[in-house]
Amino acid sequence: MVELKIDQIPVKVKEGLSVMEAAAILGIEIPSMCYRPGFSNHPSCMVCLVKDIDHDRLVPSCAMPVAARMNILTNSAEVREARKEALELLLSDHTGDCEAPCRASCPAFMDIPLMNRLIASGDFDHALHVVHSEIAIPHILGYICPAPCEKACKRKPMDQAVSICLLKRSAARYGTTGTSRLPELPKLNGKKIAILGTGPAGLSAAFYLLRSGFSCVLYDRNEKAGGAMRYDIPDDHLPKEVLDAEIGMISEMGAEFRLGANITREIFQQSILREFDAVILATGTLKSDPSGLFGIQPDEHGVFVNKENFNTSIPGVFACGNIVREQKLAVQSAAQGKMAAKQVENYLKVSGEETIHKSISVIGHLFEPEWKEYLKESIPDPRVEPSAGILAGFTREEAMHEAKRCLHCDCRKPVSCKLRMHAETYDANRKRFAGPGRKLLTKSLQHELVVYETGKCIRCGLCVEITERHGESIGLTFAGRGFDVCISVPFHETVREALTLTAGECVAACPTGALAFKNQEERSSW
Repeated sequence: MVELKIDQIPVKVKEGLSVMEAAAILGIEIPSMCYRPGFSNHPSCMVCLVKDIDHDRLVPSCAMPVAARMNILTNSAEVREARKEALELLLSDHTGDCEAPCRASCPAFMDIPLMNRLIASGDFDHALHVVHSEIAIPHILGYICPAPCEKACKRKPMDQAVSICLLKRSAARYGTTGTSRLPELPKLNGKKIAILGTGPAGLSAAFYLLRSGFSCVLYDRNEKAGGAMRYDIPDDHLPKEVLDAEIGMISEMGAEFRLGANITREIFQQSILREFDAVILATGTLKSDPSGLFGIQPDEHGVFVNKENFNTSIPGVFACGNIVREQKLAVQSAAQGKMAAKQVENYLKVSGEETIHKSISVIGHLFEPEWKEYLKESIPDPRVEPSAGILAGFTREEAMHEAKRCLHCDCRKPVSCKLRMHAETYDANRKRFAGPGRKLLTKSLQHELVVYETGKCIRCGLCVEITERHGESIGLTFAGRGFDVCISVPFHETVREALTLTAGECVAACPTGALAFKNQEERSSW
C-alpha cells in the first residue's frame, strides 16, 4: 500500500494505481479526455493535469503512478489555468461547429437541424415537439419571422439557404404532437400566474408555464388577444385564422383570457398582486427611463424593470418583451416570454435552473472545397418554392424535400463531447491559440453506422487500441508525423473495412464528435 496526500487529505491506496484513480477513491473527480479505465493511457490531452507540490511540477494524473509521501493538489488556480490552456490548444485545432449557425443565430435557440431531419423523414409530430421545446407559437412565427437563421445558413453561399421559416410553419401545420395538437400537460401545481399582455411574449410565457403545471390568467386591454400581431399585421402577412388557432391552443391548454381589461395601477397593486403567486408584464409598453440607473425603467404601473434578468423592483413580478427593451423581431419577444416563465419557475422553486450550453467551437464560413463534404449528407437540388405560393406554404412532400437540403452542420455529440463540456467548465477561449487559417473539414461516410471527421480528432489513440484488442483485420492506426499526425485507416482502405467489429465501442470511447453514429440523435429535447 502507498500513502500519499491529495488536496491535503491522507489516503492509502494500492501500489500501481494512477493519481487519477487514487483521487477517485476520495471522491475527487479529475477531468480528462484521453483516459479510459483499463487502457494504456498515454497522456495526450493534458486536461488531467495536477500539481506535484514537493517537486513543484504539473503532471498528468491519468498516467502518473502514485508514490509514497506524494503531495498532490488537484484544483488550485495554477492547475485550473493549465487545464484551460490545454483545452484552448485542443480547440485551436478543432474543425467543427458545436451548434449549427442557424440555431446559434435564432433568438429562441431552436434546434433547427433536428427539426429539419425529422421533417425530412416525414415525422412532423416529433418535429413540432422539437420546435415547441423553444418556440411556443411556431405557426404564427412561420409567417412573420424574418428568419435570421436563414441568413446564417451554411447552404446560402452554395445556392440558397434552407427555407427554415417555412419548414417551421410546416411542422406547426402538419405536426400533431401525438394524437392531439396539444403538448402533454402535467398535473396542476397549485400556483397561479397573471400575465399582462397577449402578444408573442405573453402567449409564449403562458405556454411554457402551462406546460410546467401552472394556472395562467392572461389580461389584455383589447377585446381580442394577440396584441400588435392582430391589430398591426395585415392578413396577407399573417392570416387571422392562424393567429386564432394558436391562441386557441393555449386556451385549450387551460389558459384563461380576461380581455377588455383596463388594469390601472390601483387594480394592479390591490388586486393582481394579491390574487396571484407571480406576475409577468408583457404589455408591449416601452417607456423612457428617467432614472437612468443601470437600465432600470418604470412601466405604466410604476414597476422598475431590469433589462438583463427580467426581474423587477417588486418580488414575484417579472417582465418580458417590449416593456424590457424594444424588440424588432416577434421571435425575440417570444424567446423572452419563455425566459420570463423560467424565472417564475425558479422564483417559486418549481424547477431548477435551465442549462444552456455555450457554442464553444465555431468554424465560420466554409471554404469552397468543403462544400462537397457537407453536400455528402444533403441533396444537390435547388431551394423548393411552394407550388401554391408563400402564403399557402409547403405541402408535406415539398417540406420533406426541402428539409433534405439541410447540410447537418451541427455536432453529432452535443451532449457527450468532453471537449465541449470541459471547455465550458473552464471557460476556455477557442481563439487564444488560433492561427490565421484552419484545417479543411472532411467527412468519411462510407461506414453504414459511423461518421468519421478527422478535424475533430484529438489523437488520443483510444480507437486504435480498441481495434487492436478486438483483432480488427484492418483497424485504425496513427499516420503522419509531428503536427500532421492523424488517425487513419491503413492500406488506403475505408472506415467501413476498419470498423467491422468495433464501431459502437469506438464511438462510445471517442471523447469528441470525431467518431459518431450516423443516424442516432444525441438530444434530450424529444
